[in-house]
Amino acid sequence: MGLFQTKPVATLIAESGSTEHGGMKRELGALNLISLGIGSVVGAGIFVLAGTSAAQYAGPAIVLSFIVSGLGCLFAGLCYA
Repeated sequence: MGLFQTKPVATLIAESGSTEHGGMKRELGALNLISLGIGSVVGAGIFVLAGTSAAQYAGPAIVLSFIVSGLGCLFAGLCYA
């Protein structure tokens, strides 16, 4: 067993059992996906804490720090949209 050992595509297709829809099953339901999305947006709130700590040191640039942290939260939320 090598570190860069690969498995042939034909073997992967044979193991999956079918080629329809890539042979993958849906495992996450609507509730799971919604919870994952909400959790990621709430978890991205750590970027807002960076803005709060920057308030002590940024001075007038605090507006920019909140814009940057808001963009970070937006992109994290869009990753799961």
